[in-house]
Amino acid sequence: MGSIESESRSKVNSVCIIGAGPSGLAAAKYFLAEKAFSIITVYEQRATVGGLWNHVPCPNSTPDDLSVPQTDPDAKDDEPIWDYPNGEDGDYKADKAPYFMTPMYDLLESNIPRGLMGFSDLDWPEDCQLFPKHESVLDYIDRYAEDVRHLIRFQTQVVDVSMNPDERWNVKTRPIVPDPNTATEETVFDAILVANGHFDVPYIPSVTGIERWNKTYPGTILHSKFYRRPEHFAGKKVIVVGNSASGVDIAAQISTACALPLLQSQKSESFLHPDPTSGMVEKPQIVEYVAEGRQVWFADGSVESDIDAILYCTGYFYSFPFLKSLKPPVISSGERVENLYQHIFYRPQPTLAFATLNQKIIPFPVAEAQSAVIARVWSGRLQLPDDPEMERWEQTTFEETGAGRNFHVLKFPKDADYIDMLHDWAMTAEGPPDACAELRKRRMSSSNVDVEQRKQHRPSVGKEPPYWGEKEYWTRERFPSIKKAFQKFGDERRSKRKLEDVGFSFEEWKREKIEEGRTLL
Repeated sequence: MGSIESESRSKVNSVCIIGAGPSGLAAAKYFLAEKAFSIITVYEQRATVGGLWNHVPCPNSTPDDLSVPQTDPDAKDDEPIWDYPNGEDGDYKADKAPYFMTPMYDLLESNIPRGLMGFSDLDWPEDCQLFPKHESVLDYIDRYAEDVRHLIRFQTQVVDVSMNPDERWNVKTRPIVPDPNTATEETVFDAILVANGHFDVPYIPSVTGIERWNKTYPGTILHSKFYRRPEHFAGKKVIVVGNSASGVDIAAQISTACALPLLQSQKSESFLHPDPTSGMVEKPQIVEYVAEGRQVWFADGSVESDIDAILYCTGYFYSFPFLKSLKPPVISSGERVENLYQHIFYRPQPTLAFATLNQKIIPFPVAEAQSAVIARVWSGRLQLPDDPEMERWEQTTFEETGAGRNFHVLKFPKDADYIDMLHDWAMTAEGPPDACAELRKRRMSSSNVDVEQRKQHRPSVGKEPPYWGEKEYWTRERFPSIKKAFQKFGDERRSKRKLEDVGFSFEEWKREKIEEGRTLL
């Protein structure tokens, strides 16, 4: 597929958004505010908004169609769940609305403080705890969706997206109904935003002996996508593999029920890791499974026997089965999305874009900032660089991050810088580029002067994305420590609403910095 000229890139009248999770909803709001598109359609396979924040009760078991190991990013379309476990007794009930599996487990709380996590135009309820429960997040997203709900076609799954000879997109959908033979429908759009997330296809690495182990002890090797509650591991000898946010949280939960110590296998130290506890023992990478004696060997030569369960918290592949016809492809190894510019635009045909592919970010504000840029590019108010420059960006990023999963990782402060870069890029659609660049240099939106300067460049159409100032940077840098402080309150943490409630105050820190500067002078 060849590249297109910048003049034709702005000829977007109809827009399709795939997914009504937080990113898809944010995009719908920014597209509406642009007042440039006559058709905005959001396809959502669920019966509700919220995407992965929809909690689905299920047994703690690996489904029959999940391979162990799971090393192939290719995936079939998600299958709806019409009957699902209801309550702890495991009984099933029938429901008219379909469900789709998500990684949301029973006791999950956000690992991001609510002030940093939320959308720029919707406050959290005052009685919401500092790190919201997943139920609270879903309620928050549901309120956020109110003014774009009319754009959403629920229980509609996108099964194929392909380009036609007119350089428009054919989108094939099917209704999610109990009858699997229901006919599909095809609609043509000028532009496509893929906002259905990247938490569907689990990654379980290939390790010597893992297949034989899995056949000998089926159901003992699990993935965090199917974890729901710690009681499933009561009295068992457990290994949790991985120490990212989910790995750390799930390990802490399981350690309250399993045989101690819980073993946590990890490649590197986690910046989220809790304080050392007698209930857990850190182990290096697993290098071999031996079915006899239920043995697991580690990279340091140590071995553990009589293992009852291994839970992999090792992340997911990027996988978009409805985009298989794209040439060049966006997925090969599944470790990253390829042929993109700024993690957003499909370089060969930028009327295809992706939302929040990045990891180690704060997703909601990133989704807003990306949506602002996409809306302005597709309306013609912003222009993308030419193909060679976009290709250079991808190649440079690839060289900096390596060939693996780090391509989309924006570890702080890269994530904060990315939000502000997108803000300033979006705002050049209205004001002089030099003025917007100056705002970025100062990065002090918390001061009155900067707020007034930014007001001068607010758009007459469109929606201004979030801009992070000193307070947001300060909070973002400290949120792992804030989370630890929050957790130390135990059950009392549910009454903690503000950063100050757990011992963190930006204003106090600012005063101390000022006083320190005066002392040095």
